[in-house]
Amino acid sequence: MNKLFLIIKREYIAKVRNKSFVVMTFLSPVLMVGMGVLIAYLTKINDNEKSIVALLNESDYFSNEFLTTEGTSFIHFNEINLETAKDSTLKMGYSGLLYIPKESNLEQVVARSFFYSKKSPNTSLISRLELVFQDRLREKRLQNLGVSAKDFSALKVNYAINTATFNGKQNVKGINEIKAVIGGAFGYLIMMFIIIYGGFVMRSVIEEKTSRIIEIIISSVKPFQLMLGKILGTSLAGITQFLIWILLGSLLMVIAFSFLDIELSALQNGAELTASINTTIPTMDQTMQVYAQELIDIPWFTLISFFIIYFLLGYLIYSSIYAAIGAAVDNETDTQQFIFPTILPLMLAIYVGFFSVFSNPHGPIAVGFSIFPLTSPIVMLMRLPSGIGEGGVPLWQLLTSILLLVVTFIGIVWLASKIYRVGILMYGKKPTYKEIFKWLKY
Repeated sequence: MNKLFLIIKREYIAKVRNKSFVVMTFLSPVLMVGMGVLIAYLTKINDNEKSIVALLNESDYFSNEFLTTEGTSFIHFNEINLETAKDSTLKMGYSGLLYIPKESNLEQVVARSFFYSKKSPNTSLISRLELVFQDRLREKRLQNLGVSAKDFSALKVNYAINTATFNGKQNVKGINEIKAVIGGAFGYLIMMFIIIYGGFVMRSVIEEKTSRIIEIIISSVKPFQLMLGKILGTSLAGITQFLIWILLGSLLMVIAFSFLDIELSALQNGAELTASINTTIPTMDQTMQVYAQELIDIPWFTLISFFIIYFLLGYLIYSSIYAAIGAAVDNETDTQQFIFPTILPLMLAIYVGFFSVFSNPHGPIAVGFSIFPLTSPIVMLMRLPSGIGEGGVPLWQLLTSILLLVVTFIGIVWLASKIYRVGILMYGKKPTYKEIFKWLKY
């Protein structure tokens, strides 16, 4: 036990004293926060840009449909031809020219209307213009069927169904997706940590193996102790760096966004829709309050606690595999055939987890991947923001997932130690899957 502690201490000190480790520990949060601030700032500038559209309307079917809004202004051209309108639009630097020709009926007018622009038009602007044409076409067709303009206006009703749990708690559309994103962020951190620090374990083993130091070390230490010590020592160094990233990154984020006065509001665009929603649907302020309350009600303590559990178990499983890979090869080039199958479950967990948890967090795919040991550290964290028990993750699924992780960890460590014990002294030969399978029998 004392030897294991010494190995852990040696690996930890060697990692944290490394110059590149120290530099990246403090530089990475600065770069990440800087990137986040830059994206938010550019998004703010992009959202504040107003589109100015020139309108040449020769038709009698459109009169007051194209109105100036907060994001779009219309400049009306009159008594000029199309070519002159195009030249004027280019000279004035407008976003584009909407041309509505004069035709015998509305169907032909819509079919021959064009939006001219110097570059690819803004998709949101095109969508707003298309909605105007769609509404006008629908209105005209209904009038041909005997529906008056007044009746058509009465038909235009937006509706969002109210949802709630059986105990009366109101649900908000999109909250499951938001919760999945929060859980997915935790899962993504686990994946990145495994890939980065699992690679550290592998490279550490390869370096000691190629330098032949390992032959001296294992003369006094069992291979299993050496492997476990490397895994735990590197894990502690990684956790130290991870905690510094979180604390320093959070501090820098608060400072940066406070000084630049950048507001992060994912629901800001929804304000444009409230004018068309009837009075039976909650106002935007009420909806925002419900969203805020839902986020507050997320069991953060439970989520963070299980994040630590899944983080540790997931990392220990994969780092054992990385250590076994490092023991089996002589250089990093030879690891490529083994790395992809190792990280494939992690990639599968991220992509399948997002698709399944977003659409149905309690469906068979989401449940299956949240229990399967090689994907559960990521997928289960996507489901946990909904809580444990009624409406969330059933307790039996959570306990089964953790139990399988523990059993899998013990099993993989046992298998990895057998590979490690033989492979650590193998030199000069590129191993194959067949040979590694033979090592498991020794």
